[in-house]
Amino acid sequence: MGVCAMGRPGLHHLARVQEDLHGRMDRPGRHRRTRCAATRPATRRRRGATGVPEAPVNPTMTQAPPARLQPVPPIAAKVDTALAVMDAELDWLLALNPLGTDALWQEFDASRRRHVSPLRYADPVVDLTALRRRLLDLPVDEIESPLLAGVLAEKQRELDRTIELVRLRGTDGFIGASIDLFGGVEAGLLALARQILADVGSGDPLPADTGVDAVVAAVEEEVDWYRTQAPDFELEVVVNADVGSLMMVSHGKLYLDLHLRLPDARLQPLVQHEVGTHVVTYYNGSRQPLRQMAVGLAHYDPLQEGLGVLAEYLAGYLPGERLRILAARVVAADMAIHRNGIPEIFACLHDEHGFSTDDAFDVAVRAQRGGGLTKDAVYLRGLRDLLDDLRNGGDFESLFAGKFALSHRVVIEQLLEAGWATPPALLPRYTRAPGFPAALERCRRLGVAGLYHAHPEPLPVQDSAP
Repeated sequence: MGVCAMGRPGLHHLARVQEDLHGRMDRPGRHRRTRCAATRPATRRRRGATGVPEAPVNPTMTQAPPARLQPVPPIAAKVDTALAVMDAELDWLLALNPLGTDALWQEFDASRRRHVSPLRYADPVVDLTALRRRLLDLPVDEIESPLLAGVLAEKQRELDRTIELVRLRGTDGFIGASIDLFGGVEAGLLALARQILADVGSGDPLPADTGVDAVVAAVEEEVDWYRTQAPDFELEVVVNADVGSLMMVSHGKLYLDLHLRLPDARLQPLVQHEVGTHVVTYYNGSRQPLRQMAVGLAHYDPLQEGLGVLAEYLAGYLPGERLRILAARVVAADMAIHRNGIPEIFACLHDEHGFSTDDAFDVAVRAQRGGGLTKDAVYLRGLRDLLDDLRNGGDFESLFAGKFALSHRVVIEQLLEAGWATPPALLPRYTRAPGFPAALERCRRLGVAGLYHAHPEPLPVQDSAP
């Protein structure tokens, strides 16, 4: 493994060049980069070149002074710390990441797209039985505060369900465990997905002319910007051939696919999704007395992904194809629940809905992880629920205080009153752009099916001159 430091504080860059250590969910036909490219430090970009203009903070967005923070009581603190440690140990996404997906596609394509072998996985790196025993032995019933007891018991139950999910990987019981943890596909969500697939066009095809070096450079500049407000803001970037996604954040680290290629118009929107949402909420959560605010309270995924997709829109370019992919994931999850396999899901998306072979196969494999993973439905559900909340007057800025669910709004208010939480220290960079208030108000009126751009346009946040 080669490690190269970026030579500056705040951003740690690890470049891993092993091939398919755990299997990469490559999409067939994707352009591949040379292995040496990612081992070079990315060239620093000129400040101001990101396309997200800076402006003085809007007075309506200024955060209220934080209440005086109180230490979490001893038993609650012990349980909170133990849950955070166990959450980090249980890398369930890695446990459900299929091995050898390149070969899987080749086999599938050679069979005229009629047959695919069962998915293979790496062995779990943790003793699930021992982990569950430690989890259930936590003294949750002895926690001093009913409020903290409720929050931490909810997280304990979620981790127990996650252990069960990994344990049932590849068995007939997996789908039930997935529905128990992430929910199924309700009729309204499926109807919304089908509406998007019927009514939303894929937009102009754009060349994938931007690689991983440009992404690292944009992230480096983003970190520089946040460090002007918070000197302790740091981000570790891992460039790897086996990420399983183009870009993703896990436990405060940003993982980039070594072979990543994307249109330049999508660079800033995706940086704002990953850094402006997932990293900023991790940073804000890590400053809270309760560690779960950084790790994530139970069922935090839908709001996180909803905020991330909304950030793409606010940062300038959310193409119709991106919305269609989120809808396709809902359809694929529903098909997986009804025991349809990869060939049937692929045919539905490729033949009926016009997705490329790359996207159709990727979505189909994702839906079949573990035997039928319904988590992919949370992206569209989270975006829908977030827009509903904003339409009903929900506050936007407070959603960045950490990682939690929309249903935790009252809980967060109670934690604030008790001194066990504080307002967010940082807000996403795009909220400082001059046109942001108008763009956010526009989102409060839009339905999910209208939240996309047909063509690359000037950033919505640039409605007003700097």
